Amino acid sequence: MTGYGDWAPQTVYTIYIAAPAERLWDALTSAEFSRDYFSGFAIWIEPRVGGALRLLAPDGTPHITGEVITWDPPHKLSITWNVGWPGLVEALGGTLVSYTIEQAGEVVKLTMTEAHERPLDDDILSGGRQGWPAILSSLKSLLETGRAPRIAMQPPVKMIAALRRAGVTVPGGPE
Repeated sequence: MTGYGDWAPQTVYTIYIAAPAERLWDALTSAEFSRDYFSGFAIWIEPRVGGALRLLAPDGTPHITGEVITWDPPHKLSITWNVGWPGLVEALGGTLVSYTIEQAGEVVKLTMTEAHERPLDDDILSGGRQGWPAILSSLKSLLETGRAPRIAMQPPVKMIAALRRAGVTVPGGPE
């Protein structure tokens, strides 16, 4: 595994949110906020470099685990992002998700990047590229209006098929 600085982002999403940077930071790093905008998933982060990350499914089971790489409240958070599907990390390598928060006049600019240890094809990336805009749009709505809308999305069929071809066991995905 090479250093994280060598990993090129393959997904970048930027959104502007009318909320204080500190409130956005709290939303990105706390279970009580994330359950609302992350479809019932709760993020738990040990607040320090080297700290643990867990994203818990609505039933409380771990879905994603990782480690805090950068902890600079309320400006930058970088975390490894390992989906707990058998064979995924071995087949695809590691993933690094980073959030950068910058003041932009009356709003804050949130840039989310997803970088990978190895180049991945568009079919594999399609799931995140579908999911991240919905998650971050829901986050924006929650912070600006107090309500996170439920966004209906189809399962990422191309991603699931590509992962299965790579030997990854995808629980509960469409055949």
